[in-house]
Amino acid sequence: MLIKEVYLENFRNYDKQKIELNDHVNVFYGKNAQGKTNILEALYFCSLGRSFRTHREQELIQFENEHSKIVVKYFKNNRDSEIEIALHKNERKSIKLNKIKLNKNSELVGNINLVLFSPDDIIMLKEGPAQRRKFLDILISQLKIKYLYELNEYNKVLEQRNAMLKSKRIDGIEVWNEQLATKCEKISAYRKEYVDKLQEQLTTIHPKLTNELETIRIQYKSNFKNKEQFLNLLEQKQELDLLRGYTSEGIHRDDFEILINEVPLNAYGSQGQHKTAILSLKMSELMIVKDEIGENPILLLDDVTSELDTSRISSIFENIQDYQVLITCTDVNSILKYDSLTKNIKLYNIDRGAIQNKGE
Repeated sequence: MLIKEVYLENFRNYDKQKIELNDHVNVFYGKNAQGKTNILEALYFCSLGRSFRTHREQELIQFENEHSKIVVKYFKNNRDSEIEIALHKNERKSIKLNKIKLNKNSELVGNINLVLFSPDDIIMLKEGPAQRRKFLDILISQLKIKYLYELNEYNKVLEQRNAMLKSKRIDGIEVWNEQLATKCEKISAYRKEYVDKLQEQLTTIHPKLTNELETIRIQYKSNFKNKEQFLNLLEQKQELDLLRGYTSEGIHRDDFEILINEVPLNAYGSQGQHKTAILSLKMSELMIVKDEIGENPILLLDDVTSELDTSRISSIFENIQDYQVLITCTDVNSILKYDSLTKNIKLYNIDRGAIQNKGE
């Protein structure tokens, strides 16, 4: 698939800006805080209906304006398509696919397939499990709409059960336990399937990035084994849950662990090993999405030259020559020095929310 054009209106620091993209490499360069990452954020928002930088959609609307609009024109499945998202202060956002209004955010997901690699990803493996669950959820949701539905339903059931626990009135909690266990069973199956797919890709990708010096293994961690076992677990933890006022067990507590040469990365890995592992994960994500949709997804690289060394960056660029890529950086020469990228490249100098010049 290909992004052909992006139009921003009152989005972040952009007044009105149309950006026509190259089919291969697009480099947005300029000083910090000029609006480079905002372009990637707009694409991400049109892909998943959410920002990767904030939970507050109102922050996306340009200061002192009441509305904002993003329009993305793209080519996928041998046809031209368009997504338009309009944001209004104090109103729900409006989403249109090919001029037809969508009723739910979930109807948007899966139309534009992309993989984002940002500086925040570098610390994903060091932080708590929430960031790692988010990585899995985004990967699977883009490819399996049913998963996103089950995940949303699970969160609704979890909210109802937690409300009962907080109120200390648990008559009929067995109904919610049953629903929670049913949703856990389905979501856990999806996650295990895609962890296996990640492992398959990692087995090939990671040794290449480490000159065959390291093996890598991803290990899914969950207290859910099967429905019967989980119902028993909820019953065992009920008194504790009542005391705490929330559900202490479920797939909302799941995690995964990375092992390098069978040693836990989080506890014993070096900074360099963490960077290589996250690079391997992102490259694996890219390959999985490609295999599932039968087309190359869009790759967004946000300021990776500031976080990764030359050898790791070179490894990325050598493997993405067939993809459409959007890159942000402060120094354009940090990109142009890689011969593998300079064959078909378009440059955009971003200054104060506007493209000042562009060139091939």
